[in-house]
Amino acid sequence: MAIPPSPYGPYPPPVTSGGGYGSPSPRPTNGMAIASLVCAFLFAPLGILFGHISLSQIKRSGEEGHGIAIAGLVLSYLFTAFGIIALVLVVVWTAVVFQSFDKYVRDKYDDPGYPNATALPNAPASPLPTFVPPKTLGSNCQYPMTTEPASKPAQPPQSGRIATTPPIVAATIVTSGGAIGLQLDNAKAPCTVNNFTSLAKQGYFDGTPCHRLTTSAELGVLQCGDPTGSGTGGPGYRFPNEYPTNQYRLSDPALAVPVVYPRGTLAMANSGAGTNGSQFFLVYRDSTLPPTYTVFGTIDAPGLDVLNKIAAAGVQGGADDGKPVTRVIIRSVTVT
Repeated sequence: MAIPPSPYGPYPPPVTSGGGYGSPSPRPTNGMAIASLVCAFLFAPLGILFGHISLSQIKRSGEEGHGIAIAGLVLSYLFTAFGIIALVLVVVWTAVVFQSFDKYVRDKYDDPGYPNATALPNAPASPLPTFVPPKTLGSNCQYPMTTEPASKPAQPPQSGRIATTPPIVAATIVTSGGAIGLQLDNAKAPCTVNNFTSLAKQGYFDGTPCHRLTTSAELGVLQCGDPTGSGTGGPGYRFPNEYPTNQYRLSDPALAVPVVYPRGTLAMANSGAGTNGSQFFLVYRDSTLPPTYTVFGTIDAPGLDVLNKIAAAGVQGGADDGKPVTRVIIRSVTVT
């Protein structure tokens, strides 16, 4: 039977699943948008990258997922910001902890460069150990920077291998109380002598005070080398101990047992192992100390006479440890 013609024109074509008057196929969701949202929780910076890529692709292709991409971007930016803030807080916290620990160590040693005399009452003392040159002596002298700035402008000395010859280097400290002649022991402590001569040639010690005098039964020393005169100053870098510390194993309990630093000894002050800087002390009377203070020279007889006069005047306030009554200023240090 024939189909009568439609008064309104031809009948529409049959509906097919691929188009015509049927429901259109759903557009796919952009994969990068999904990846952006997932990465927001796993690795936010990658989520930011994927989010921007997905928005660009959606704009070109007409895919779904615009809202997902926006959500991924927002979350990624938030988590990235929180991560940066957390990282900054961790860095600041670490710095505060390090400084607090450093201050604890300095306070523990009373920041004097040598222990309090009261810490060593009646302690048995033996002579300084016989020097046996370590195989690495002077092979790699290093002077790393410290967290504390230099108390007076100074450049670290030459690093690397330092010759142990000549074995003795002459130097003179001219103070307001007289000249103190030194024999620097380059053969035993090349890294330390290298540091002292470098600072001397830079004029680092010029115009600085000898800020601490000890006149107790256990200690007879004058300490110098701190431009601030407070006992806490230094050149802005540190370096390890040498003789006599290097004659012991690091775990050797003998490092805590006092030995005799004889009259006429020149030694480095420190506030713990490996914290040598610019401060040093001059021993005018046999003194008992743990072997953790680098010996790097000796003092001549006229220099000891100068030290004896300073010690005879005593310590301010009548104590046996503190600022000397006789104000001692280093005018210059020369090395020949």
